[in-house]
Formats: sequence, C-alpha cells, structure tokens
Amino acid sequence: MSGKCPVMHGGNTSTGTSNKDWWPEGINLDILHQHDRKTNPMDPDFNYREEVKKLDVQALKNDLRKLMVDSQEWWPADWGSYVGMFIRVAWHSAGSYRLADGRGGGGTGNQRFAPLNSWPDNVNTDKGRRLLWPIKKKYGNKVSWADLMVLSGTIAYEVAGLKTYGFAFGREDIWHPEKDIYWGDEKEWLAPSDERYVDVDKPDTMENPLAAVQMGLIYVNPEGVNGQPDPQKTAEQVRETFARMAMNDEETAALTAGGHTIGKCHGNGDADELSAEPEAADVEYQGIGWMNTKGRGVGRDTVVSGIEGAWTKNPTQWDMGWFDMLFNHEWELKKSPAGAWQWEPVDIAEDDMPVDVEDPSIRRKPIMTDADMAMKVDPVYNDICRKFMNDPEYFSETFAKAWFKLTHRDLGPKARYIGPDVPAEDLIWQDPVPAGSIAYCEEVVKQKIAESGLSIGEMVSTAWDSARTYRGSDMRGGANGARIRLAPQNDWPGNEPERLAKVLDVYERISAETGASIADVIVLGGSVGIEKAAKAAGHDVHVPFLKGRGDATDEMTDADSFAPLEPLADGFRNWQKQDYVVKPEEMLLDRAQLMGLTGPEMTVLIGGMRVLGTNHGGTRHGVFTDREGQLTNDFFVNLTDMGNTWKPAGNNLYEIRDRQTDTVKWTASRVDLVFGSNSLLRSYAEVYAQDDNGEKFVNDFVAAWTKVMNADRFDVA
Repeated sequence: MSGKCPVMHGGNTSTGTSNKDWWPEGINLDILHQHDRKTNPMDPDFNYREEVKKLDVQALKNDLRKLMVDSQEWWPADWGSYVGMFIRVAWHSAGSYRLADGRGGGGTGNQRFAPLNSWPDNVNTDKGRRLLWPIKKKYGNKVSWADLMVLSGTIAYEVAGLKTYGFAFGREDIWHPEKDIYWGDEKEWLAPSDERYVDVDKPDTMENPLAAVQMGLIYVNPEGVNGQPDPQKTAEQVRETFARMAMNDEETAALTAGGHTIGKCHGNGDADELSAEPEAADVEYQGIGWMNTKGRGVGRDTVVSGIEGAWTKNPTQWDMGWFDMLFNHEWELKKSPAGAWQWEPVDIAEDDMPVDVEDPSIRRKPIMTDADMAMKVDPVYNDICRKFMNDPEYFSETFAKAWFKLTHRDLGPKARYIGPDVPAEDLIWQDPVPAGSIAYCEEVVKQKIAESGLSIGEMVSTAWDSARTYRGSDMRGGANGARIRLAPQNDWPGNEPERLAKVLDVYERISAETGASIADVIVLGGSVGIEKAAKAAGHDVHVPFLKGRGDATDEMTDADSFAPLEPLADGFRNWQKQDYVVKPEEMLLDRAQLMGLTGPEMTVLIGGMRVLGTNHGGTRHGVFTDREGQLTNDFFVNLTDMGNTWKPAGNNLYEIRDRQTDTVKWTASRVDLVFGSNSLLRSYAEVYAQDDNGEKFVNDFVAAWTKVMNADRFDVA
C-alpha cells in the first residue's frame, strides 16, 4: 500500500457506488437543480443578453471571415479553407434538437461538454472549437460559445457564396453537462438501430423523444441502416428523423443537398490508430481527442466518419455541384480506405473530380453517402431535387431559410432575437404572437371575472393549462397567445375541452367588454382564484401580473408542430392520459424541468393546486383537506401526519387511513405520496407543513405560480 493515498477524495475519477446504483428505482431530482449558480464562473449580476448588445458584430464577422482562410499548421484546412469545418461545428451543435421535448440544439453551447463533445458523430468538432478559441478569447463575455459556434457556420456559408437569411444572437452558455436530456439507453456507441425501434423497418416506431437513429449520431448512419447500404430504407429513416427535428421533406432535401455542397468526408486512414475521444483522453491531450497516434492524421490523412472524399468538384463554393454530381452519374458501392461503405461514380471525367485537399495537381474520386443516394432514389425527394435543379435561386433561398430554422429552432420566439441581422419576416415556426393591449383597467377585468360565477378550480385550472405548455428547452408554449383556444390545444383531453369551452365563453365576453386580450383574461382568472382562496385562508395577497399578452390566430399557429406540446401527464393536476412504462412521478419531474421549476417550486405548487380543487375531472386524489378552495398548507400537514397510514388500493391508487380507527380519510396517487416517501421531497414538504410556515407557503406558492404564468413573457424580459 506504500505510495497510495489512504483517503478516497471526492475528486477521484472513480466515485464507487452511487445512490442511484444502490437504489435505481429512486427518482432523481438532479434535473431540476442542474446549472446551479455554483457552476457558473460569471459574476452573479452578469447578463449575457445585455452584454451581447455591446458586441461589435461587424468586427466579429470580419474576424471569422479571416479565420476561414487562415490555415493552421496544427490542423491544416482542406483546400486552405475551413468553411466545411465550421459548417459542421454549427450543424452538429444545432442538429441535436428534437421537436418532441424541445431538448438538444445549439442554444446552450452544450457541444463543449459530454456526451456531445465525445460523440462518434462529432469527431473533430473539438478542433473547430480550438480554432475558434482566439476569437472567443478576443471578444470574451460579449459573445457566448453557443452564439459563436452557430455564427461560424453561417459566416462559412457566406464565405462560400451563399446569401444567408439572417442570424440572431442570444444563446447563453451552460457550464456543465445537461442532465435532463435522454439520448437513449444503449450502453455502447453506435449500437444497432434495432434497439431504438419496435421495428427498424418502420421508422415511425422509433422510441420517443429520440430523433437520431443510433447512439452517438446526430441524424442517420451515412453508410445505411445499421451500416448496410440501402438508399430507399435510408430515405425512410431520413424522413422520420428530420420530421422529429421539425423539418418537412423540402427542408430535408435542401439541407441534405446544401450541407453536402460544402466540405468533404474524411476516412483516409485507420480509426484504430486514433487516440481516445476528448472525455477519455489523458491530460497531455488537453481536451483534444481522436488524434492519430502513428501517422500524420491531418490533411488528406484525416479520419472522421470513415467515408473518404468530397461530394462536389468545388467543395468550398456554394453552387449546384451536388446536384450535378449526384444526378449526372451512375453510382456503385465501394469501401473507403478506412473500410466504410460509400458510393462512387461508375464513370467520371478527371476534370469533373475534386482536387486533393493538399495538392491541387492530384484529382480524387467524389463520393456520396447512403443519405445522398436516398435523395435520388426516393421519389418524393427526387421530385424536390429536380425542382431545385430547375430553379437554383429557389434552392438557395430554400436552403438559407432551412439553415436559419435549423440553427434558430431552439432559440425561442422572435422577441428573444438580438442583433443587426435578425430577419424582419415572421415565420410560423417562431410561434408569432401579436402584441396585446395594456390600455385597460386590470381591476375592472378582475372584478368581472370574480362576478362571472366561475369556481376557483375552473379559473385556476384554465390559467394553469394555458401556461403549462411552456418548455424552457426551446422556449415554446406558454400562456402568451392564448393558443389554448385554438386547435390542437382546445381538444386535448388534458385540457378538459368541455370545461375549457365553458370558461372561454365567459372570458371572450369579458375580453370584448374590457379590451384585455383573452390571454390576459385567462391569466387574470387564475390570479382572481388564488387571491380569493388565500383570503379565505386568512391571507391577503396580490398575485403579480404583467399586461400585454396577445391572442394568436390559427394562421399564426403551426398546429402540427404544437402536437408534441400536448401533456401526456400532469402531476400538478393529478392526471395521466393513460398508463405508461415510466412512473407518474418521473413524468412530473420531466414536466417540472421543462417548465423551469426547482424542487421547492414544484413541491409548493403541488400542495397549493391540490387544495384549490384543480384536479383533472374533479377527482379527490391528493385533496388532503376539508377546506377545499382555501389556499392552506393542509396537503403537507396531513401528508406528514404519522396519525395516518398509507395503503395501496389499486393501480396508482392509495388510501390514507386513520391509524387508530382504520377509516379511510383520503385517497392519493403516486405523485401525491412521493412527496412523503422521497427523502429530498419530504424535506421540502416538512418545511411547508410547519406551524410557522403557513404564510411562507402562500407567498412561495404565489411566487412559483407567477413564474409559470410569466415564463414566456420574453417581450418584457
């Protein structure tokens, strides 16, 4: 034992058995408390959205343009240009976005951290970030890594000759890996696609919310389904994967063609000779991975995907070369020097070949991936590509808009966009909302709501249902716009359409009479209900309110893209659409995280919602009070009372019985009881059950409620 430290320090790389290892069925609240203030090196009062407004945007863009052609000896640029490199950095940053839960994407600079920095599909994006470092260092706090990576790809396209659609700043960096994103449960990189599908031949059976076909890929396998070339099968996976990223067929074809117009694949070497990925590399690599340990490993000898070659004759220029190459040649399967499947032209004139990345006197065979061939083989994609070929200007415009969408899809509504290059046009995927009136009397509206005959439960539930769609992952949803009135939300079972229609009928009349938007009336209705319930419990409170929400229309609403926002469960209203494999409390945590709530905020909202009578369908589960309609801490008082016992009574159903008489006092769901069973949640519940914290409970509930109602008010942030 000589020479060994006698103490296992907390910083040791092997932490041994964790709580999760010992108790794998326990819920993990870490997703609610990620990105803690203690992880952030910036000053507490640092505001990136204000700092970036001081940025000299033109100077930054000029520096990026210079970098594109400033080849570095340590990582030489292909053909003396880094345009392909930075397009890939930006693409693979933004391309992890998926529509189902809004997670992923380039909005947080998460490519700097595991697992993304070490994904097989992100090989050598680490080199791109190191090439960007001098620029990041120069502009410092005025530009985030998230903004810089995405901007670098946009500038790269401009340098290549594309007229881009625009760019917006406003992405704020995180400072440690995200814990809330489920990338799949495979235990190895690039495990067969079958593990993600009920049937791999039916792409729509892929597990939700995933979009990529294999662990460690951004999209699809470039060699084919499970690495077996078959362009039509690949086309079907491409269609499903891109749809899950909010792209239609035309956008998908444009992105495929435009993405492969620039740059090349790298596979001229042996992948077994590469060092470990960044997260596994030893300290001397300084966070750089995939370095060749035996040969040059740069320039023409680089290994990335394993496929080797450029798609077009002029890989640093924006042109129609991809279409010319794909549609004007017949293709056959070959193996790259690294052993990867790729398509090569059966016959091609030497003058039509791209030149070597280092020696322009040498010509190299062009290649296509299985995804490229899919654009030719699939009849729908083929028709779209021919339309582009007949109208190059239309192709460039379509690609530019699709690229803008790809790189801004998770940035949220247009109100969050910053900078001189923000497009004036409102796009439907930005979920536009018109400005609402502020020229009305709040108290008059509240008085009319109070006299309308609606119950506290009806008012609070309607406001909650309108606001709970918000998800901080991509800043979509929320109460602004009052889209709960519109399809598809007005028919979601979780919104109780019959009750919703009754309440909206009242609110529409009040809106017409007062000039307040329906969106504002909905939120004010919740305020009226809460203030009334608090007063009944002996507390005079005022729920803070921000005027100015607007009312969206059907024409402003992409109904299909709103479908994924439908709640399948809402523990706050003690409801599930059906039984699921995951536990109700796990679904509660997921929704709370998407809404940006902390553990204490989630806890206090649950306790308040139960006593206010907001349960879906009017069920009594979790209503641990005989004072329903009063904003009391009774839920926590009775949950933590050892005078009670808790007994299973059916599927997700429990009875709360008097310990002495065994009489049933209340019923409960798993979501209710987890606040007494989980040690962390119980610690919060006990705070709110204390005799001296009745007022704190009310104040904390109002604060958490206000946070939910205002989560999407970027127009006044």
